[in-house]
Amino acid sequence: MKDIFIDSNIKNSLPSISGKKKSQEKLDTSFGNMMKNYLQDVNKLQKEADKTIQNLAVGNEKNIHETMIAMEKADISFRLMMQIREKIVKAYEEIIRMPI
Repeated sequence: MKDIFIDSNIKNSLPSISGKKKSQEKLDTSFGNMMKNYLQDVNKLQKEADKTIQNLAVGNEKNIHETMIAMEKADISFRLMMQIREKIVKAYEEIIRMPI
């Protein structure tokens, strides 16, 4: 299996889920910190979707398109997070089954 390396110039230009470039923030490459940042982005999108739904429900927001877009962004990011979680759990289970 080949190792995958990401050039630091490319990594700095990659957008986060929320659309901001990571070059503005300190880029920490540890897996734990990457997952923590991703979970925070997913949580932020979920909260934004909830806020737009509440605004639409009380009549503060009339644009249903923006509400649906916010909901879809939150849904897609959550589903991706769950797929990543499943892959991590499967990898962990496979490592546990390895003979020493």
